[in-house]
Amino acid sequence: MPERRHNVRFVVFMCTVTMATLISQAALAQRSIVAHEAFYKLRISILGGTLRTTVTETENGFAAKSVIKPAGFASLFMHGSIEERSEFTVDAGGIRPLRYDSSDTLSKKDKFMTFKFDWVNDVVSGKINDQDFIFEFEGEVHDRVSIQYELMHKLLNGVTSGDYALLDGDKLKQLQVSNIGTKTIKTPFGIFEAIGIQHRAKNSSRVSTLWCAEELGYLPVLIEQHRDGKRRVQAILTHYTPLDAESGR
Repeated sequence: MPERRHNVRFVVFMCTVTMATLISQAALAQRSIVAHEAFYKLRISILGGTLRTTVTETENGFAAKSVIKPAGFASLFMHGSIEERSEFTVDAGGIRPLRYDSSDTLSKKDKFMTFKFDWVNDVVSGKINDQDFIFEFEGEVHDRVSIQYELMHKLLNGVTSGDYALLDGDKLKQLQVSNIGTKTIKTPFGIFEAIGIQHRAKNSSRVSTLWCAEELGYLPVLIEQHRDGKRRVQAILTHYTPLDAESGR
């Protein structure tokens, strides 16, 4: 009888351990981005500006929007903005964009883009200015907005490097993403121990680095872009606010 009781206790113990492991794994797989609003001080070469990013929940997943505007001296002779928006779903496998819209009235020539992602037929269709656009793809592909949240989602679930396909305008770029370690980042919003996620397209001299803080759901607190070894773009976090799922505030 004592031996039988011992066996029963052992079985119960193993079942408890197994259930705890499964629950822990399930919780890890379900970790995802949250609705929020963030503001950044932006510098492109010697010109200043602002970057505002917003993520809200939708019926199908999330919608993320970024808006760049000139500020300070730059606003005296530069007008317009760059607005990009991506709608995407999120599951255990990652993020899948559904629609991407871009409006650039800040550059020398206005440019407008709309893409729709058909994951059943592996086709992206839409318009670049007045030209119809159709692109066939294989595997996973991201737009210029959803790629950031895909990297955040991967960090939340323990993935710090990999290869990604980015649809940048009418060109498909293969990005190589690597973890370059951690360092302390001081921002107007606070001081963070951030992990550096660096990506570049193959055969490109442009390197982008996102310094992401775990306590903000791996939101980038500092974004830097270098070309030919020189820093061209810097965005540093000035404010962050989680948003209520229902009110968006």
